[in-house]
Amino acid sequence: MGVSGSGKSTVGEDLAARLHAAYQEGDSLHPAANVDKMSHGIPLTDADRRPWLLAIAAIIDGWLDRHEAGVVTCSALKRAYRELLIGAREGVALVYLEGSHELIGERMAARHGHFMPTALLDSQFATLEPPGADEAPITVSVDAPPEAIVETIIRHLGVNDR
Repeated sequence: MGVSGSGKSTVGEDLAARLHAAYQEGDSLHPAANVDKMSHGIPLTDADRRPWLLAIAAIIDGWLDRHEAGVVTCSALKRAYRELLIGAREGVALVYLEGSHELIGERMAARHGHFMPTALLDSQFATLEPPGADEAPITVSVDAPPEAIVETIIRHLGVNDR
């Protein structure tokens, strides 16, 4: 989880590959209306996000039902969103990619072809409720290269990725 531009997709793909796990990019599950709103610089409401979050939760439930490992990336900016996604699901870990507004803004400005404009970064940070200790997050700074971030996550998960 983390704001747009924090590196969720890059880190998520790399982590899934290292863990030989399924990968799901949460943004690909947004309804077309959500993508249209965001591409026009309009922040999503909680009502806009609910079907998207439920679709992500369904992916997680499928992995759990099949006893499969998986990595899903999404912003999950609010505690209420994370409750929908994780809740009482056993074995689901929360990774928070944390970074400064300045660094993430620079990264967003440098990327091309993404529907989320840099103009929405302020609303992302305004909405962000960093996970509390009771959510047991694995918090990793995005100042490091993706490979180092993945190594940190694997170390915290305590899994063997070889």
